[in-house]
Amino acid sequence: MEPIAIVGMGCRFPGASDPDAYWQLLHRGGDAISEVPQDRWDVDAYFNETPATPGKTNTRWGGFLEQVDRFDPGFFGISPREAERMDPQQRVVLEVAWESLEQAGIDPAGLSGSSTGFFIGCGNTDFTRVLSRNIGRASAYDGVGGTLSVSSCRFSYFLNLRGPSMAVETACSSSLVALHLACQSLRNRETDMCMAGGVSLMLIPDPTIAYSQSRMMAPDGRCKTFDASADGYVRGEGCGVIVLKRLSDAIAAGDPIQALVRGTAVNQDGLSNGLTAPNGPSQQAVIRQALANAGVAPHQIDYVEAHGTGTSLGDPIEMRSLQAVMKEGRDPDETCWIGSVKTNIGHLENAAGMAGVIKVVLALKQQEIPPHLHLQQLNPMIALEGTPFDIPTRSQSWPIRTGHNRLAGVSSFGFGGTNAHVIIEEAPPALVRASERNNGKAFYMGGDRPLRLLPLSTKQNGHANAPALTYQDVRALSPEEPQPEGDRPLHLLPLSAKTERALRELAERYVTFLSDRPGVSMGDVCFTAGCGRSHFEHRLAAVAATPSQLREQLEAFARGNGDSSGTKSDAIYDTTARKAKKVAFLFTGQGSQYANMGRELYETQPVFRQALDRCHGILSEYLDEPLLSVLYGEGSSSLLDETAYTQPALFAIEYALAQLWLSWGIKPSIVMGHSVGEYVAACLAGVFDLEDGLKLIAARGRLMQALPSGGAMAALMASEAEVTAAIEAVAGGDEVAIAALNGPKSTTISGTESGVEAVASHLEEKGVKAKRLTVSHAFHSSLMEPMLAEFERVAREVKYAEPKLDLMSNLTGTLATAEIATPDYWCRHIRQPVRFADGMEALHQKKYRVFLEVGPKPTLLGMGSYCIPDSDDSKRGPLAWLPSLRPGKSDWQQVLESLGALYARGVAVDWAGIDRESVRHRLHLPT
Repeated sequence: MEPIAIVGMGCRFPGASDPDAYWQLLHRGGDAISEVPQDRWDVDAYFNETPATPGKTNTRWGGFLEQVDRFDPGFFGISPREAERMDPQQRVVLEVAWESLEQAGIDPAGLSGSSTGFFIGCGNTDFTRVLSRNIGRASAYDGVGGTLSVSSCRFSYFLNLRGPSMAVETACSSSLVALHLACQSLRNRETDMCMAGGVSLMLIPDPTIAYSQSRMMAPDGRCKTFDASADGYVRGEGCGVIVLKRLSDAIAAGDPIQALVRGTAVNQDGLSNGLTAPNGPSQQAVIRQALANAGVAPHQIDYVEAHGTGTSLGDPIEMRSLQAVMKEGRDPDETCWIGSVKTNIGHLENAAGMAGVIKVVLALKQQEIPPHLHLQQLNPMIALEGTPFDIPTRSQSWPIRTGHNRLAGVSSFGFGGTNAHVIIEEAPPALVRASERNNGKAFYMGGDRPLRLLPLSTKQNGHANAPALTYQDVRALSPEEPQPEGDRPLHLLPLSAKTERALRELAERYVTFLSDRPGVSMGDVCFTAGCGRSHFEHRLAAVAATPSQLREQLEAFARGNGDSSGTKSDAIYDTTARKAKKVAFLFTGQGSQYANMGRELYETQPVFRQALDRCHGILSEYLDEPLLSVLYGEGSSSLLDETAYTQPALFAIEYALAQLWLSWGIKPSIVMGHSVGEYVAACLAGVFDLEDGLKLIAARGRLMQALPSGGAMAALMASEAEVTAAIEAVAGGDEVAIAALNGPKSTTISGTESGVEAVASHLEEKGVKAKRLTVSHAFHSSLMEPMLAEFERVAREVKYAEPKLDLMSNLTGTLATAEIATPDYWCRHIRQPVRFADGMEALHQKKYRVFLEVGPKPTLLGMGSYCIPDSDDSKRGPLAWLPSLRPGKSDWQQVLESLGALYARGVAVDWAGIDRESVRHRLHLPT
């Protein structure tokens, strides 16, 4: 039977706010019992040391959470008015369940519509009694607010989970029964993921009074399990939730497998010597059944987390039951340790079993058995001497025995007679660390030794593949050389929250996390934060190379030194995440080229490299010098000055950048190029494919290069009308033409040297600024006409299609029509002016506010900012002008800064895509 993987855990237990704190409490042998807090009830008013005093408790003690009255309803889409009438058990389940998913590195929002089940053990009705004490305040919210079933259903509703959702009430065994049902649901394949847990809170003294009347309460407030002085238990409270998947599915998803549920079983005492009395034979039967379901022999169990309430009657019965089963086949030196977490935190009743399960998982991970408390003298009805059974009063290392992994059992017996037992195995060493799925493969680590990449095959996220990887396959993994982690120098951390205050608090928690783990992998941190979290309206993005650099940025932001521009903290912060969803890609034209453009990306980014290599292969038919030599060879600078190489090189770089952005989930809503850049824009829009696009641009560059040298171009700070008038006044129409309209007062002219000089000088006399451009030819002028016939011949060999994506035309400054899918359009494109300013105005009218330049220099961003007035719109935020590359700046620094800005503005990012070619591991980050 396939094991069930535990991939995430969350908890709130006495003295422990999360699993890490829980382990620290267990490891040091901490006692989390305290007097009843004043915010629960007045302990003096209800206490009397004489047992069974009417209306009184005989104990002042309990295991309490630090607080259960504070709650952030807005985070869960709940109104404050509804939250007031909502059982705090429902509140803490929401919080802990959310944290368990984040601890698993699973984006909660990504579960919407999935067949995820939720099973919660609960039964405490304190809050219902609170509500009923003032019936005059009853509201419409009281029905669901005090109903036990809503403890599970509310979370399923919140995340739109479609699997079974139910509350389980079998008293003390409730949470283990919930775990049993969750495992059954997974094995029956009615769910692909389940969450199981338990919750119990003590809000009023009534139940403690009732149990005191039954003499169940220990007066000193301690569970003295297995001790001769055991005289009852102390009540505790808390919540624990674990996330479960079938092992094959967990492997396929690269989940952090923390332990395996090998088998579960549930039974009932039936008719015994009392409804609440323990039944030894039934306990033995349920343990045997769990072992059988797990396929595990009794002697293989190293440790049992006992029910262990600490009663003089129940403890011996349980110990004898355990010994009767676990002694079978056990050698004298095969010790079976037995302990109970109730000695640390009290009896959590409906949540008690889950407290035991999480303890065992943590102990397996740490390979340590924590101490069992309050054992001074063994109960005389319990015999351990001369047996392989022992109780760990000190922390014990947990050695592994030959032939099998570490195994443990967890017992939980309801006082109504429903018994449950669970067999838990450590995650096999081959699964201690698992990477994110990479092209249908995952990477597994065996202790300190990496293991081979295996083809994965399972039904994951709706994709059906070959038969699932079996448990036996996993155990048979053999060591191989590791796959190296990606070697990019910088990483991008995304953080988000629903309010600015919450985001700053989250940043503070990351500062603490990074301070405690100075050697943590930046790649793993950023991967987990991106893939394993939901992303909310208030967003922060930080680019850093090391944990210390990242910590400095987050510290500055947490102190309030960061603003939306990131000028103080270097982190990019924005509160407009819901407002900016549309992105315009701008593809740069000729003149932006430089030697080694994009080289850092080529050397370290597989998607960029593969795209550029593909262009290199296609262009080998058209270029005398190989593309990669043109870009990165020794003579790169001189070659890039030749139009025959410049234009295809720019096309290739821009195409590779576009593929990189697309692989990261950044998809344009519209594309626009400038002259040469329009070829890449058209290729991306589907007007022609890559092969035809490169064929066209190579012919264009080659034919232009073959034209006679000469001609000139100049940039004039004047309007189209002013320049047209000047041309008519001093130059012939065939000598000078408008080559580009780059802004309301930015016009480029092209033509003969004498004509361009005459027009420029004429306008300079009128106070117009003019700049002569260094060019090889007079582009977009009549001097291009000798090449048009040959270019048209090549253009007619190309297969065209109408754009599948909005494309702003250079020729019209409006959305391209079917005309762009003709040879005639691309012939006229060579000769006619680039109407860039008109195109930018059209983008402005279409409410575009985020512009990403896909090219080696941020040339178009500067021109575009002159075309569109920037107003700090409180609804949509300021305009965003984002470059892909910038000369003199690290490729990774620039591209990640722009990606961070896009994220901060609310653009959806495919975080898994960023690390698709790298080996990453999900970490337990701050929730």
